[in-house]
Amino acid sequence: MISPLYSFLYSVALGLGLLASLPYWFLQMARHGKYSKGLAERLGRVPKRLRLPIVDDQVIWVHAVSVGEVLAVSGLVSELQRRRPHHKIFISTTTDTGQILARKRFGEERVFHFPMDFAFAIRPWMKALHPKMVVIAETELWPNFLRIAHQSGAQVVVVNARISDRSWPRYRRFRHVMKKLLGHVNLFLAQTETDAARLEDIGVASDRIRITGNLKFDISVPAMTQIVTDLRQALARDAAGPVLVCGSTVEGEEELLLMAFESILAEHPRAVMILAPRHPERFSAVAALLEKRSTPSFKRSAWHDQSLSGAILLLDTIGELAAIYALADVAFVGGSLVPSGGHNIIEPAQLGVAVVVGKHTENFRDIVELFQRNRAVRVATSAELSHVLIDLLANAAERKALGQRAAETLRSQAGATFRTADALGQLLMQP
Repeated sequence: MISPLYSFLYSVALGLGLLASLPYWFLQMARHGKYSKGLAERLGRVPKRLRLPIVDDQVIWVHAVSVGEVLAVSGLVSELQRRRPHHKIFISTTTDTGQILARKRFGEERVFHFPMDFAFAIRPWMKALHPKMVVIAETELWPNFLRIAHQSGAQVVVVNARISDRSWPRYRRFRHVMKKLLGHVNLFLAQTETDAARLEDIGVASDRIRITGNLKFDISVPAMTQIVTDLRQALARDAAGPVLVCGSTVEGEEELLLMAFESILAEHPRAVMILAPRHPERFSAVAALLEKRSTPSFKRSAWHDQSLSGAILLLDTIGELAAIYALADVAFVGGSLVPSGGHNIIEPAQLGVAVVVGKHTENFRDIVELFQRNRAVRVATSAELSHVLIDLLANAAERKALGQRAAETLRSQAGATFRTADALGQLLMQP
């Protein structure tokens, strides 16, 4: 366990770091409106909308950092609620986009912003919720939070646990401290054998690790939305296509994708690109980039049924990408052409869409390797991208087979939600 001295020194360092970085946070608030929303909750204020207090140790607190984690735990939250209808489940998020999606899925009365990792911000939440169990998605390891949650008597569980290639060397370097920190966690439910081995390597006892699989394989197919219906009708009306959906793109990728799209237009003059930047604060910068090009473009927020034939649609909205993948003949998943670690390929794959990624997929190493073994994804460098996309768009049979193999790969990995719920249920029954 983390000693009081370690906790004090960590809190002092965190406070000094926060103080030194205040100009950055203020700039982000002023330019993009980030971090200002929910600031009171982050500082420990418990809002009345949560309908507290809750009595009799009937609370499960689930923390999901951002959109990806909210999607991953959605099925788990539903399954836990089905099995334990008398428990109240609350969900916290760190990012604003995660907060928006969580409130939409679970209701405002169950969702709040995760507190900053200071005791004064955490303790009001522990006192108000008095959780019987704290469930943390993936590996969001905040020292003060873990210590205070453990001291409060809550069972602390990390679900969908993973140790990335980038994090592992750093954790190993500070193994002594990590072992003490991770001692506050009762159970780790790891995605893969590799993750389990890495957890054990950095000091977690083997009897506190189980392999339950990846919750993201169980994400449900997104429901049809009005924008998908509207876009499908517009595409059919204008005989536009094929459609390339580029999702979760990051800085440095849009230029490469736009060059590839110019090559596609030379072969398919009525082709359509739907471009969805990963971070909302980049919407305006990407819009400005599109305005400089000769290819017609529209913002989703300002699109009013104009023809998309030979054009680009900038998806400058939140929460619509997963459903829009259904329109794609080919989907490119971003964060992978530049060294950003990649993003989740499961959303287009579950719709049976042919998926292309770049070489930088370290954050989803196991998923991409599984898909590669099953010939269910195409991987391309920036130099190869145009050729790979044009080849797939010209070959309907290969496109269809690639998408089918992707969907079959997902079905073969299902079940993590039930295994995770089983493990949590066993822990909840302990005194």
